[in-house]
Amino acid sequence: MKKDKTHIHWYPGHIAKAEKKLKEQLSLVDAVIEVLDARLPISSSYDNISGLLNGKPRFLLLNKADLVDKNELKKFIELLKEKNNTEVIPTDAKHSKDLNLIIKKAVELSEPRIQALMAKGLLRRPARIMVVGMPNVGKSSIINKLTKSSKTKIGAKAGVTRQQQWVRINPQLELLDTPGIIPMKQEDQERAKKLAFVNSVSENAYSNEIVAEELLNILNEKQAKAFREYYKLPEEKELNVDNISLERNWLLTGGSTDRERTSVYILRDFREGKIGKFILDTIPE
Repeated sequence: MKKDKTHIHWYPGHIAKAEKKLKEQLSLVDAVIEVLDARLPISSSYDNISGLLNGKPRFLLLNKADLVDKNELKKFIELLKEKNNTEVIPTDAKHSKDLNLIIKKAVELSEPRIQALMAKGLLRRPARIMVVGMPNVGKSSIINKLTKSSKTKIGAKAGVTRQQQWVRINPQLELLDTPGIIPMKQEDQERAKKLAFVNSVSENAYSNEIVAEELLNILNEKQAKAFREYYKLPEEKELNVDNISLERNWLLTGGSTDRERTSVYILRDFREGKIGKFILDTIPE
């Protein structure tokens, strides 16, 4: 049966496996840092996150904040704070000025569980956290950011699988250095396309040509103008893959447009922030 290239496909077997692994990891920690993509502050979040994390305390990091408009991002930060009743911190992998704030928040959220363990007669231990989020939102870069000042691996814990490696960030905080992948059980194709725009979906699940065309279609007026200027596309020409291909002279033998090459460049240029600083979600009314 031929795969529908306009549809982004999800794999239930992979989802079940990811959920099982995530639950195993969660049992080891006191609190969670959930990483979202600042370009998709709503679409990169998981609807049933509290249920998936089994009520584990968490706060949000809006990663790749350097790729979006700061004033626009502030509106989404307020929305997410109200919706999730938790701290929301914008960040990126390039700067460390917010590092102490992130560490302080992780320790603070872990304290109730540590107190509960001490009430049972156990000695105080460092807070234990893990980083979770959708694929490619930057979980590993956040882990690298947290651990760069301390590479002290402290190995497996008693009763914990050997592969679970811990890093001591400071005397108060330990990090499970394996990122938790939130399974993408996603039936909303509009949301699925947005996740594909920022490369949070495996490239095997979609066609570059379809996704690049969809990206051009959803741009607002200001964003479309930035794309036109970047690709030097005149106002009188429609903003689409074929016209960008013609303008850049990316052609196949015989003169027809090279849609695949053009689509790959459009998606890459957008993802690397070369075209502009965009948030592709909109504030719900």
